[in-house]
Amino acid sequence: MSAAETVVELKGITKRFPGIVANDSISLQLKKGEIHALLGENGAGKSTLMNIVFGLYQPDEGEIFVRGEKVHIDSPNKAFDLGIGMVHQHFKLVQPFTVTENIILGLEPKSGLNIDYKTAVAKVAKLSEQYGLKVDPKARIETISVGMQQRVEILKTLYRGAEILIFDEPTAVLTPQEIHELIEIMRGLVAEGKSIILITHKLKEIMEIADTVTIIRRGKVIDSLKVKDTNPQELAEKMVGRGVTFRTEKKDPQPGAVVLDIDKLTCFGEKGLPVLKELSLQVRAGEIVGIAGVDGNGQSELIEALTGLRSVQSGRVRLKGEDITNRSPRHISEAGLSHIPEDRHKHGLVLDFSMNENMVLETYFHKEFSNGIFMNYDAIDKHAAKLIQEFDVRTPSIYNKARSLSGGNQQKAIIAREINKDPDLLIAAQPTRGLDVGAIEFVHKRLIEQRDRGKAVLLISFELDEILNVADRIAVIYEGQIVGEVLPKETNDQELGLMMAGSKRMQGGAAHG
Repeated sequence: MSAAETVVELKGITKRFPGIVANDSISLQLKKGEIHALLGENGAGKSTLMNIVFGLYQPDEGEIFVRGEKVHIDSPNKAFDLGIGMVHQHFKLVQPFTVTENIILGLEPKSGLNIDYKTAVAKVAKLSEQYGLKVDPKARIETISVGMQQRVEILKTLYRGAEILIFDEPTAVLTPQEIHELIEIMRGLVAEGKSIILITHKLKEIMEIADTVTIIRRGKVIDSLKVKDTNPQELAEKMVGRGVTFRTEKKDPQPGAVVLDIDKLTCFGEKGLPVLKELSLQVRAGEIVGIAGVDGNGQSELIEALTGLRSVQSGRVRLKGEDITNRSPRHISEAGLSHIPEDRHKHGLVLDFSMNENMVLETYFHKEFSNGIFMNYDAIDKHAAKLIQEFDVRTPSIYNKARSLSGGNQQKAIIAREINKDPDLLIAAQPTRGLDVGAIEFVHKRLIEQRDRGKAVLLISFELDEILNVADRIAVIYEGQIVGEVLPKETNDQELGLMMAGSKRMQGGAAHG
């Protein structure tokens, strides 16, 4: 194997953080013109490893070679000098700036003392066209879609001359159409001679686009394979260290009394226009109702109205017969509603609180955890330790800050807290966003367990496979209304897709179960 065909080689990379070995003597090679996938569970050490290659972290042990030369990458600028660029999972863009302003930030071309904006726009337009990115150089970031923002991140790396691109979970926030387009863009980059490392836990994408896959489990390399020689089942088992079922096993539902009754709910959005229009829906004890819809059709507003975070203009929400319309979030929570929020950072956790504090965010005032003005930390610590063990939340200690956990472990912690409240109604919004197959299987089992214990579950997800797999009944939301209901076994993703686009309404369109 000649050094010329290996563009990046890692030898024995080890990185330790307090209480954890994130990377344990990892070695891998990236060849010129290949897409090399880095596969692993949430918290396996994938992002840490790539942050070392991009100069954001320094390894404790090991060596990095770029095009055969041993290098010391002590900053992202050094990485760019070596032709390495990274497209981060959480975009690093200035919202009020234009596409071009974001791309040239720190590398502004000058004409005398002024920034030569015209030349920059022309260069960005040329790069955009060359790689089929179709980005408007003059658009402001705050006005473009998430998928377009990601393309701006890709352009930022190309503008800086990157030949080696690292993509960190690039499809986590994209629609199916945007994912398809991104895969085409990556193929175009490789055809132009670039080399790509793709961090992901989506097996379908690896099978579709990667040439080689390296599997990391708990900081160690388990295997490195040619994608053509493997299959999703084998990869899933290597990733989580056990067999994984892709079908969710469940008994037929036994729906009981109505737990959630939404009657002609109308809410206004920021611009004073209705975002929910007389929406009606019921969820019964012992069933999972899935809400399917394209992002932006009122899902977020519906969740906010149900949980007391958005005021209701007209209509009623009843929980076990009690009118909870426009009641406070605490009142609604105490009345028997638990909520797994769609954005775990904004609405699920206080990132600078420790894990034990996060586990009692909604119950700290209960007698068992506080005595008037004093917190009972012994009880809180015991409670947190029990939940963290029961739900396999991987953290060195209950005193670690929430922000130090991987996204998947943060999600498991929220699910543990919400299910532990023993709610009558569990609202699960995008509960598996950014999770690996092992964690997804775990979450689905927990939702079905709740249902089998006679709880009502409302599942809101953009993943059609998840809705079809887990829900007992599917309600389709379009432009703030429920436009039809179907049973999973009597439909498919094509029919659901048509209903979600508003082009097919079910006969009768009845919204009550």
